[in-house]
Amino acid sequence: MENNTYPPYFNLTMFVNIGNYRYPTFVLCLLLYAFIISANLVIILVISREKTLHEPMYIFILCLSVNSLYGSAGFFFRFLKDIVSDAHLISRSSCFTQIYVIYTYASYELTILGIMAYDRYVAVCQPLHYHNKITPKMVFKLIAFAWIYPAFSVAACVYLSSRLPLCGNKIPKVFCANWPVVKLSCVGTGLNNLVGMLVSTTTVFLPLAFVLYTYIRIFLVCRKSSSEFKGKVIQSCLPHIITFVNYSITVFCDVALSRINLEELNPFLAVILSLEFVVIPPILNPLVYGLKLPEIRKLILRMLSCSKHDKQTKPQK
Repeated sequence: MENNTYPPYFNLTMFVNIGNYRYPTFVLCLLLYAFIISANLVIILVISREKTLHEPMYIFILCLSVNSLYGSAGFFFRFLKDIVSDAHLISRSSCFTQIYVIYTYASYELTILGIMAYDRYVAVCQPLHYHNKITPKMVFKLIAFAWIYPAFSVAACVYLSSRLPLCGNKIPKVFCANWPVVKLSCVGTGLNNLVGMLVSTTTVFLPLAFVLYTYIRIFLVCRKSSSEFKGKVIQSCLPHIITFVNYSITVFCDVALSRINLEELNPFLAVILSLEFVVIPPILNPLVYGLKLPEIRKLILRMLSCSKHDKQTKPQK
C-alpha cells in the first residue's frame, strides 16, 4: 500500500514510439540544446565583458540568458535520455526536482520580463527620473526579488504535491509537471489548488498584467511624441515585446494542455505543443536580443571578427 500511495517512480506517457528514428531525433535535439547553450553563453559573455553594457537593461537581458540555461538544463538532460530509452520511468525525487526547476524557470522568466517592463516604462515615461529611480541598488533589489520570491513560492507548491498520497504514477507529459501529479491524488487537493492559484496569480498573471499596463502607458506617451522619439522607443522596446508575446503564447499552450484530455490530441502535436514551453524561449531570446539591439549585435560581430583574425595570425608550428 505504501508503494501504491507514494510510488517510487513516475511514468512519462507522452513519448511516442518512433523506432529507429530515435537516434536522428536524439542528434537533432542534442544540436538544438548545444545551440541554446552557445547562443545564451555568447550573450552572457558579451554583456559581462563589455563595460559599456553594464546598464540595467542589459543586466536584465543577461539574467534572461542565465535563466534560459537553467531551465533548458532542467529539461534537456532528462529528455535526451528518454529519447533513446524504451522505458520512460523517472524516480520520485528526480521528478519533483524537475518540477521545481522547470516551474522556477517559468516564474523567473515572467518576473524578469516584469522588471524589464518597469525599466522601459521609467526610461520612456519618466526619462528625467530614470537615473534616480533605476539605481544599481534598485537593480539589485529587483533582481533579488525576481529570483527569491519564485524560488520559495514554487517550493511551497512542490512540497505540498510531494506530500499527497497518489493512486497512480502516469504523467501524460514528456517532463514532470505539477498539475498532472496533483490530479493523481487519492485525497482532496483543496490546499494545493489554493496555494497553486495564489502562486500562479503572483508569478504569472500579475507580471503579465503589469507588462500590459506599462506598454499601454508607453503607447500613450509615444502617440503624442515625434517620429524620431517613436523610432527610438520601438528600437528599445521591440525585443522585449517579442519576448513577452512569445512567452505568453508558450505559457498559454502549456496551461491549455494541462486542462484538456491529451489522449484526444494527435500524439505528435501534443508533444510539440508541450515542448514549446521549455524550448522556444531559450532559443528565441538570444536571437532577438543579439540581432535586434545594435549595441549587442556590434559587439558580437566584433568578437567574431577578432576570433577569426587571431586564428589567421596565429603562427604555424
